[in-house]
Amino acid sequence: SQTGLSVAFDLPTQTGYDSDHVLARGEVGKVGVPICHLGDMRALFDQIPLAAMNTSMTINATAAWLMALYIAVADEQGAPRATLQGTIQNDIIKEYLSRGTYVFPPAPSMRLIKDIAIFTTGDLPKWNPMNICSYHLQEAGATPVQELAFALATAIAVLDTVKKSGEVSQEKFGEVVGRISFFVNAGLRFVTEICKMRAFTELWEEITRERYGVTDPKQRLFRYGVQVNSLGLTEPQPENNVARILIEMLAVTLSKNARARAVQLPAWNEALGLPRPWDQQWSLRMQQILAYETDLLEYGDIFDGSEEITRKVDALKREALEELKRIEEMGGAVAAVETGYMKQQLVESNTSRLESIERGDQVVVGVNRYLESEPSPLTGVEAIMTVSEEAEVDQIERLKAWRAQRDPKAVAAALAELKRAAAGGGNIMPASIACAKAGVTTGEWGWTLRESFGEYRAPTGVGQAMRNDVGGLDDIRADVDRVSRKLGRRLTFLVGKPGLDGHSNGAEQIAVRARDAGMQVVYQGIRLTPEEIVNAARES
Repeated sequence: SQTGLSVAFDLPTQTGYDSDHVLARGEVGKVGVPICHLGDMRALFDQIPLAAMNTSMTINATAAWLMALYIAVADEQGAPRATLQGTIQNDIIKEYLSRGTYVFPPAPSMRLIKDIAIFTTGDLPKWNPMNICSYHLQEAGATPVQELAFALATAIAVLDTVKKSGEVSQEKFGEVVGRISFFVNAGLRFVTEICKMRAFTELWEEITRERYGVTDPKQRLFRYGVQVNSLGLTEPQPENNVARILIEMLAVTLSKNARARAVQLPAWNEALGLPRPWDQQWSLRMQQILAYETDLLEYGDIFDGSEEITRKVDALKREALEELKRIEEMGGAVAAVETGYMKQQLVESNTSRLESIERGDQVVVGVNRYLESEPSPLTGVEAIMTVSEEAEVDQIERLKAWRAQRDPKAVAAALAELKRAAAGGGNIMPASIACAKAGVTTGEWGWTLRESFGEYRAPTGVGQAMRNDVGGLDDIRADVDRVSRKLGRRLTFLVGKPGLDGHSNGAEQIAVRARDAGMQVVYQGIRLTPEEIVNAARES
């Protein structure tokens, strides 16, 4: 029987809103399940014995709340907490840099991560309290060196927070280190990617030993899963993506010493929409063929002793350590988020990647070379899945019924206790579990902590100054100047990103290009209401 379970949540749940909040409109149930309260969590795990499962939850800003709901359901099922196995993503730094589902400022967010890590190490010893994601950094344009350095800087920020709290002994601290896992990306330049993975394992081993004095070699292992790169998948000639996905998988499987524990592959038609079960099966078969039809697993590490590989690994490590030193000198990953340094680095890397594709220096088959194609029998109207409109209405009705049947006094008491824990610096988990059991909703938990910690707007990474080293923009710059003179002011370009989705690569690159063409750009970042966007334009 299948015991592995992966749960994705919708955007309102990820950002701490109930399904009937104004910002949730049109977003309910779209990219995952809506979870507003214990009843939703019960329904999700109905007839699934949590004591026997290994559950992975992709949740970050509201991780403490979803963890609390999961524990509350397990308690109801009579599953001993010590038997619960799974992983919660709980990596906020990459949310500020790429995915955009952050809620609170960095300092209180790091505290929540620390609270979960310390609580689970004590009560749920088989649980992985944090999965550090460099995956999303590469999707936002990170180079291999940036992916290494920014992910390791994130891990260091978390471990420093745990250590500084004084809440765990050195022995327990080793257990916290041993339970941290990583989620990485693997792109098409697969030889470089193999070297990157070998660099990751070596650097992590060195950091945990030298910086944190972890003596147990098992606790120093770089444990990682991977989703191979989606950034390189193309909408034109999508069938080419099958070859791309296979090549990317080789990067994280060929080298035994740096092999992924778990591999997720995207589907060939992801650039078009949600894949169907058959599309997903095609990707699954690739893994099965590599594992069972080839002889890969019969050998030790086939790259050990290769001078070429060693040279590249050493170069990546050297550059990553230089970048880590730079971040450390700024005050660590949190400071490098707050100043906008890390975000700006990613935006610039992504800009240069796109420019090299546009110039034709970086070849993308079917996009900037070999464009001619036979008609494809694979794509058509039925080639993607969609979500029904009724789902949102049903979810809101269930939420209203839930609010009506619960004990308002118990809810108020639980929220007051949560507020005390947030203000007092005690561990947030016991109060959150009590809230879950009292019937508190996601939005209520979110608002209580928003009141305590404040809301955060992360730097956009889009600088104001026009770059002079961009080729091919002279004509459009002349046009912008001409129109600006006629207007009697600089031509202004508004970039708006409404809705809860925080993937902002496109908005950033449009803003950068408009700025480099000589326009004044108004771009205030993600998750704004239409009114706020109009207001930004007026105030410019």
